Amino acid sequence: MIKIFDTTYDVSDIISQYLTDSIQRQLLATMSESTEIYQYDSVDQLIFEITLRKETAEAAELLNKSRFAFAVFYQSRCNPIYWDRTQNGGFRLKWGAKPADAINNIYIDGELYATECATAMLIVYYKALIQVYGEEQFNNTFTNIYLMNWHNIETLFREVGNPVHVHDILIGDRCYIINPDVSPQYPECQGENVIVLGNGLYYGHGLGITTVNNIIAELNTKRRYNSTKSAYFIESTAARPDFKNLANIYLRLQASQHNVQSPLIIDIF
Repeated sequence: MIKIFDTTYDVSDIISQYLTDSIQRQLLATMSESTEIYQYDSVDQLIFEITLRKETAEAAELLNKSRFAFAVFYQSRCNPIYWDRTQNGGFRLKWGAKPADAINNIYIDGELYATECATAMLIVYYKALIQVYGEEQFNNTFTNIYLMNWHNIETLFREVGNPVHVHDILIGDRCYIINPDVSPQYPECQGENVIVLGNGLYYGHGLGITTVNNIIAELNTKRRYNSTKSAYFIESTAARPDFKNLANIYLRLQASQHNVQSPLIIDIF
């Protein structure tokens, strides 16, 4: 169920504006038919969330095509034009580099980059926000990017590092497949962070776009000798950005530029 303030929202008011097989339409159908209550202060907040979720899925698909490699932190690499590689293997935005240019460069020159799966999830969310916010607004909002799993995460993204119980796993969520009996030889295979793409597919950095069963099968090859404990998908748990807060930042900046109507409502396909 979707509610705007305390009133149940009839998605037929907007759902027909999206293509039949669009991600936004799938999300609206799932959310409106769910027993979970999805609460918003405005229709604009709702549209922002389904738009950002759609862009997150597309950003994951693009990153999968970018030649961006998997590597443990001590072997990580990045383009020194845009990033300073820190001693622990993280990437800190270089002084003077524009944040949007730096994130976009990972997609353009992916062969210059390598790191592990948690960092890749952050890159996906940053790219999605560039698409929604636009480069200028993104640059003004995310001025000090540091890419290094969940330990030094951007304040506006802290929820992405904290999985919580959810009723529905939605497109654009970050989920986790854990390998509880991982071999000490492969500590990097203790689990796989994934972005939900829909239609039974997930993006996991290093494993590509595939199904949960395929990811589990791959992780199971990295278990302790004689292990009988399989890797598994952590059900009913997901991490997701604070969509409302990110929407409010976006909408305030749009209002300050004297836009009468949000571009999200105009460009919704």
